[in-house]
Amino acid sequence: MTSPGSTAHRFDCRLVWTGAQKGGTTRYEAYSREARIEIDGKPPLPVSAAPAFLGDPALHNPEDLLVAALSACHFLSYAALCARSGIEVVAYEDRAEGTMDKRDGKMRFTEVVLRPRVTIAVGSDVEKARALHERAHAICFIASSVNFDVRHEPVIILA
Repeated sequence: MTSPGSTAHRFDCRLVWTGAQKGGTTRYEAYSREARIEIDGKPPLPVSAAPAFLGDPALHNPEDLLVAALSACHFLSYAALCARSGIEVVAYEDRAEGTMDKRDGKMRFTEVVLRPRVTIAVGSDVEKARALHERAHAICFIASSVNFDVRHEPVIILA
């Protein structure tokens, strides 16, 4: 629980290893990586490891979700800034790409590139719309929490 005046926010989830019903972790190559993430009041999310780590390619994996979280956070930060700055966004789409590689002996994300394609209403300032991506990056909670580069390559289209 947060105290009055606190800026702290909590986000809770429960993870259940659903793959356990297929057998225990007797061998690395053999056990199921399937699990379910539960968040109160929301639909459950089945997950697995990435296919490169013997997971089910049909399910979301933590790597997918991290890239998606960065993309969604950037969009939400950007949309809020545009709304407050008189830029009317009428369409937004992003093709985000994360890269993992071995660094310092550990497999880790080394970069995520966001490629938002933003359509703004006639009368909106294209250069201001482009510049707001920098500000959105600076205030994105998720981007501020990772230790790798998050770049953005926006395309702004006037409707």
